[in-house]
Amino acid sequence: MDSFLFLATVYLAAAVIAVPMAARLGLGSVLGYLAAGIAIGPILGLVGGHETEELQHFAEFGVVMMLFLIGLELEPRALWDMRHRLLGLGGLQIVLTTIAVMIGAMAFGIYWSVALAIGLVFALSSTAIVLQTLSEKGLMQTGGGRSAFSVLLTQDIAVIPMLAFLPLLALPKTPQEILGQAFENLGQLNEEVSHSTHETHEAAVHFIQSLPGWGVTLVTLAAVGAIILGGVYLAQPIFRYIHTTRLREMSTALALLIVVGIAYVMNLVGLSPALGAFLAGVVLASSEFRHEIESDIAPFKGLLLGLFFITVGAGINFGVLFREFIPVMGIAFMVIVLKGAVLYGLGRTFGLKGRNLWLFTLSLAQAGEFGFVLISFSGQHNVIPASQTEILLLAVAISMLITPLLFLLYDWLSSRMDENSDKQEPDEIDDEGPVIIAGIGRFGQIVNRLVRSSGFNTVVLDHDLTAIQRMRRFGVKGFLGDPSRPELLYAAGLKEAKILVIALDDPDAAVQLVQFARRERPDIHIIARARDRTQVFRLYQAGANDIVREMFDSSLRAARYALENLGLTEFEASELETAFYHHDRHSVQELAQLWNPDIKTIDNKAYIARALELESELETLLLSQLEVGVADDEPGAPKEAETQ
Repeated sequence: MDSFLFLATVYLAAAVIAVPMAARLGLGSVLGYLAAGIAIGPILGLVGGHETEELQHFAEFGVVMMLFLIGLELEPRALWDMRHRLLGLGGLQIVLTTIAVMIGAMAFGIYWSVALAIGLVFALSSTAIVLQTLSEKGLMQTGGGRSAFSVLLTQDIAVIPMLAFLPLLALPKTPQEILGQAFENLGQLNEEVSHSTHETHEAAVHFIQSLPGWGVTLVTLAAVGAIILGGVYLAQPIFRYIHTTRLREMSTALALLIVVGIAYVMNLVGLSPALGAFLAGVVLASSEFRHEIESDIAPFKGLLLGLFFITVGAGINFGVLFREFIPVMGIAFMVIVLKGAVLYGLGRTFGLKGRNLWLFTLSLAQAGEFGFVLISFSGQHNVIPASQTEILLLAVAISMLITPLLFLLYDWLSSRMDENSDKQEPDEIDDEGPVIIAGIGRFGQIVNRLVRSSGFNTVVLDHDLTAIQRMRRFGVKGFLGDPSRPELLYAAGLKEAKILVIALDDPDAAVQLVQFARRERPDIHIIARARDRTQVFRLYQAGANDIVREMFDSSLRAARYALENLGLTEFEASELETAFYHHDRHSVQELAQLWNPDIKTIDNKAYIARALELESELETLLLSQLEVGVADDEPGAPKEAETQ
């Protein structure tokens, strides 16, 4: 018990210290976990050996749960809609990378089946590192980020056929080895069947492993079929039954039972638990309990996945690394170069340019966490010789440690590229109208629908090709291009337009567009979307006529509903809402005169003083408005007050 508490304290302390530090340095949390493991393992010697290996088997449930959650996000219909990008970009990446690595391995004299297995291992990238880093850097919605996600998704799906295919690559055995293995397995089976349940499980595992390659593949397919049928016909009725108990902990227990139970079944037949977890997630993706399952599993996934990476770092054998330094580093860098070349070529083929091309290339050039799983699996089935597995595991870990440096290289390249280097050529604008709408997200769509439905023509501009294509499917004409470019605005009819609606997500771009339009057309009416009050002030100083905070009107409506349910009449709540609206508009105009972008708002004494005065005036105004409304409801009250 004491040793367990000591290990738990060491692992948790290492994570709490190293991970936030790595995140603040912009290196990502995964590298922090790996560094924490290296610190407490090879460097300080606090953990290691047999205990770390046992803990790593437990921590692998983090990978299993991650695959389960990925499967939950992949509804079969969504997978079908993405089939072209998955099979094209993702499928070609796996095939071409496998071939390139295989050829490189065979050039060093490695047997072809072993080289093919190594190629499959290094064709996979790190889903955990890449997705988390893309999210942290805000690059997920870029062209390169979306393409990288498609490839990662294909790789995660490809783990399934890889696990089924690898046993077919088992190295041939000599007759003596086959006979000896058969007697050994038979002896183990006879001995272990007569012992405990744990030993029976071990016997079954050995029996499956002793099957020929085609037999293991059939067992794999049978297990996959059983999981799919169970998910379709058993899981949802059980969830409905548990849901009727109204006990949240039972739902969490059932979600964990599914993951752990499937992991046990897959492990029983000698396969990776990640295989079954992913399939179960896909099967349950269309279930009405999908989001509840996801929220129950996510905390366990995060902790166990972090623990998995710590054990990976703690398990790095620096003795082997120093002894085989050149082979390990050579393999890691060769994989990054070969994989990067394949990714770069595919990116150009699929139309990626500039920043997007380099983001796609550098983000996926490493090996992935499933490489550990596939290498261990290959070693168990005599696909990769035991003498090579440790070197390959080290090469995978080193390539993952290099990934943050690849992202730093992307940042360096991105900062030196022209702003428009990765943008597609804008459309030729052949339409005009009194209203130009810059940006066609959720905000711009509503504006466009109302104006066009009222009989007025609009010219819609957006730099997001997906948004433009989506609009065209619904019969709405839009033009691809950066709305902040002067030549595009002139082509859209800036000289003749009466109104310019700015609905851009980027606050700086919106302010610059207001400044440009006001300078070029002093008489045009500019309506701008603002994210918060600070942006309102910036847009006001830039020259916008009407500024709409994106959550302001909906928040007012919600407050009006609250007042109505507190006992006020609809008329009273509406009058208070109107009074608040006009007072806030007046307040914003006054405070905009006092706002100074060079001074923090909290240090602007004049601004704070006037804001407090305006808030006091608002309270007095609304209370008096409410008193007038109550008086109006009394018999004989003058009705003129209703028009205030």
